[in-house]
Amino acid sequence: MSGCDTAVSKEDTSTNTQITACPQPFGNKAVDGRSIQIAVPVTPRAKEIAPEKVLQAFNTWAFKREQPDNSVAMLQSISKSIAVRNPVPFVLYWGKGPRSNIDKPDFECLNYLAAFTHRISKTYAPGAALRLIFTDTHAELNGHSSQNIRQYFDEVADGARERGFESCWLGDLTKAAEADNTSPLIDGIVPEPTFQRLLASAMKWYRGNGSCEEGALEYYRMNMVEKRAVERAFPDSIFITFNGSEFRELFPQSLPIFYMYSLRKGISIKPWFLFPDTAACEQRAS
Repeated sequence: MSGCDTAVSKEDTSTNTQITACPQPFGNKAVDGRSIQIAVPVTPRAKEIAPEKVLQAFNTWAFKREQPDNSVAMLQSISKSIAVRNPVPFVLYWGKGPRSNIDKPDFECLNYLAAFTHRISKTYAPGAALRLIFTDTHAELNGHSSQNIRQYFDEVADGARERGFESCWLGDLTKAAEADNTSPLIDGIVPEPTFQRLLASAMKWYRGNGSCEEGALEYYRMNMVEKRAVERAFPDSIFITFNGSEFRELFPQSLPIFYMYSLRKGISIKPWFLFPDTAACEQRAS
């Protein structure tokens, strides 16, 4: 029984009519000192928000520097999150430049990313889960000391945590993938356009052993391995980059890419390469 007693009233013995007598729950009507349980309409569950609405919340020119590379895959990632009421997962590389301490450009970028996630939470209550992947392997290749790498990334991690972001180290992801034999060594030929772009960057920032050409080549090979490690660790995430689509092959192949400004609309220079005075110049020029 469901907690109610079924009784036959004296007045109704001729018809054998049954009245369900229950304790006095809220909303039931009393009859002859007892109550008749009234069926209460069940409110239908609110419809889940459409993935397209969540995508529209952040896929605006206030944040993106160009169109995403795969909106269908992006919607699939969002749909998986909605199905289990989880935050939409995003990951992005955070590198290291000449500074060894967090400074104004980093804070501006972190605040901009916070505005990005807040925009999503206004449309979709669980919001977004953003994880910074510190590219310690790239910093080491560029000739930065372990102490300076650790100091800078630890400070950025603190700033990220204050805004609700998580972080991890690219070197750790790569080692984990290698342990599972899921990240083989790559010895392919670098496409010439990509090599020239990487060489131009190496001529600015590479301070490691060997020539800039060797540094650019090694950087490419590292990325080919590391992007598979990121896919393995975060298979359902959306990958954010401050680069443009001309560098698409360096990013995880199976993840949708969101090409984003770095500090504000119109600015795409990575914050770790900026000093406070150069960031101010960028602001005046925008």
